[in-house]
Amino acid sequence: METIRIKYFTDKIDRLCFVGGKSDWVDLRAADEVVLKAGEYRAIPLGVAMKLPKGYEAHVVPRSSTFKNFGVIQTNHMGVIDESYCGDNDQWYFSAYALRDTVIHVNDRICQFRIMEHQPALKFEEVVRLEGEDRGGFGSTGVK
Repeated sequence: METIRIKYFTDKIDRLCFVGGKSDWVDLRAADEVVLKAGEYRAIPLGVAMKLPKGYEAHVVPRSSTFKNFGVIQTNHMGVIDESYCGDNDQWYFSAYALRDTVIHVNDRICQFRIMEHQPALKFEEVVRLEGEDRGGFGSTGVK
């Protein structure tokens, strides 16, 4: 089991908790009350900084209910925080763009993260033919 050192910037949010067997994603909470009008952007502080294990990065994404509950989307669609972002003042943020007027309260669960090992070094080899099954379409459906 990996140990992650964490610094909290506020006592107003619940402490992080990994719930084994339910999900391997960990919820993150708003550390400030944020009022947004439709069309506004805000980097919402999450009240934490972490020292990730060497060779790991955190993937930060909205919760499935974030848009329904708050009307915001994450502007970078997925945040990636590598292990070098680990200073005493390197607080994590959620980049939010409001599609409707909304209020996000302190301690509201607005996003989630998981840690992943860094991608291994890759080498690309150009070929004329891939010799795999040709589905002849777009995406997983094979429909254009």
